[in-house]
Amino acid sequence: MTTAEPAQKPRDIVYYALAALVGFIGGGGGAGFHWATVKAGEWPLLLREHFQGPELYAALSAGAALMVALAVFLVRRFAPEAAGSGVQEIEGALEGLREVRWKRVLPVKFIGGVLALGSGLVAGREGPTIHMGASIAKAISDAAGLSTRDSRGLLAAGAAAGLAAAFNAPLAAILFVIEETRRQFPYGLRTYSAVIICSAASAIVAQVIGGTAPDMQMDVAAVPLHFLPAFIGLGAVLGGVGIAFNAALVFSLDAARGLALKVSPYVLPVVVGAAVGPLLVLRPEATFGGEMLAVSLPGMGLPALTLAGIVLIRFAMTMASYSTGIPGGIFAPILALATAVGVLFATLLGNLFPLPPQMLAACGIAAMGGLFSATVRAPLVGMVLVAELTGAYDLLLPTILTCVTANLVAEGLGGRPIYEVLLDRTLRLAGMPRPPEPEQDVIGGWDERERRPQ
Repeated sequence: MTTAEPAQKPRDIVYYALAALVGFIGGGGGAGFHWATVKAGEWPLLLREHFQGPELYAALSAGAALMVALAVFLVRRFAPEAAGSGVQEIEGALEGLREVRWKRVLPVKFIGGVLALGSGLVAGREGPTIHMGASIAKAISDAAGLSTRDSRGLLAAGAAAGLAAAFNAPLAAILFVIEETRRQFPYGLRTYSAVIICSAASAIVAQVIGGTAPDMQMDVAAVPLHFLPAFIGLGAVLGGVGIAFNAALVFSLDAARGLALKVSPYVLPVVVGAAVGPLLVLRPEATFGGEMLAVSLPGMGLPALTLAGIVLIRFAMTMASYSTGIPGGIFAPILALATAVGVLFATLLGNLFPLPPQMLAACGIAAMGGLFSATVRAPLVGMVLVAELTGAYDLLLPTILTCVTANLVAEGLGGRPIYEVLLDRTLRLAGMPRPPEPEQDVIGGWDERERRPQ
């Protein structure tokens, strides 16, 4: 898995230039992937011009099922590790337990991701862009002949570039590496600086192509301070939802694997795709990643029963979509599901107490960070990601309270970070469980020698 250490490592300026190069390419690739998935998602409009009634629903079912089946075929045939988000694969690679086969992952993740996300499945683009960003870094590391430590540092930087490009959130991308991969990232001045440079370069390219506005901009006024306890309650609810989300996701993956072994690996993808097709017209809120749903939901004025229905259907469709084995992330589905939970919470609270008009949107925004914290267990990333995504910096304090509470409740209930669970599952299925204790020659951790040579 690891490469031999070269006699000399490149000068710092060369390493930083490589990081910038990874960021520029990753930002361009992420922006291109975003554009391609948006265009691919317009296919139902073409069918509606030629079909009506039952014929339209049949055509939508067939089209979505075909797209999902093709995405799964590409994954299974060429790069099985491209299934899902890919974050767990990057964490495994940083530990030296997984290999990033970039020549396979890049085309499969891009083409398969466009097919899967364009079909209408409930999946996010950030998973593919993170995996593709890391794959670009691996390609450049191999070409430059970097040492194991520098290569892993650049790998993490590439992952950050992918997240920065997906959500136009460079600071959250930097913190994601620091907080989420804290056990694996090879901390040092070189590698830490490379992550920052790479994320910034990616964001520059993404903003040149897609603009500088937040991806999910929501203008919401600050909440009066005496309503802050409500966000602690919201965080407690989301802590429980996060535990249920992680458990259901793993259960769905195991059930899908059992079905694939007994019958066929394409049964579930075809069934889920066929079900998603008509929902594109009948229940569009149950399809796609959900970014637009999250932005619009607080202003719809929906009753509590309808909101509860959206929560349940988004939850179920996320599980069904991810378990098919397509290349797709869970960040965006988590954010949309969280918004629905937050708006439902505020609606129910409004039946008991008079609330200010911005409370629905405030709870929806804070809930995004809360559920992210409860599932991924990276509360600092959740706080910053929500702020960068929505531009609602006036809600930073309510978001902090929600994230911290959700994280503590999830910890108290015995929950584990979802990507840690997914990596353990991947290693177990590959017949190589994670070592119980780290090896003596650990690459991760801050290396003070980089600043003070011995």
